[in-house]
Amino acid sequence: MNALGRIRAISPEELELMLSWRNATNVRANMYTRHVISLDEHLAWWANVREREDVRYFMYEFQEIPSGIVGLTEIDRDSANCCWAFYASPDAPKGSGVRMEYLTLEYAFNDLNLVKIYCEVLAFNKSVIKLHQKFGFQVEGIFRQQHRVDGQLTDIYRLGLLSGEWAAKREELLPKLLHRKEAHHV
Repeated sequence: MNALGRIRAISPEELELMLSWRNATNVRANMYTRHVISLDEHLAWWANVREREDVRYFMYEFQEIPSGIVGLTEIDRDSANCCWAFYASPDAPKGSGVRMEYLTLEYAFNDLNLVKIYCEVLAFNKSVIKLHQKFGFQVEGIFRQQHRVDGQLTDIYRLGLLSGEWAAKREELLPKLLHRKEAHHV
């Protein structure tokens, strides 16, 4: 088993678990869609996205325990890029976001053969912006006053990472991630 965990297909039996994580207050606070999502709404969304060629969602599993969700959307085979997002379960082990990011980048660049992966982050979610930057993501733009959150318009950071940048960064990051994992699970 991979020391960082793995990303795998989401089984139908896990859809309610996925929804419970998505509806967690700390997850909703950093999403465009911030209301509590009903099971019917979630199942209708899932029925739509699971059939699409330009969308892939994965369960992140660490030490054989489901611990988060990874989404790749707007997969554009012609331009070799996609958007991505993730969220961890409320009780995910420390470092789950870092491990999910590493595994997702490996999948996007090695399995899907993409040239670029990008994401959008609400400006107040500074820890995730910094996390992406540690992985080599560059701020490509700031959409000023782009999205209304709690009655106020907030900026959105658009970040992108190219495959060549990842190739240079991944070898530097992997030993740190493996060391970090060992330090927390000895």
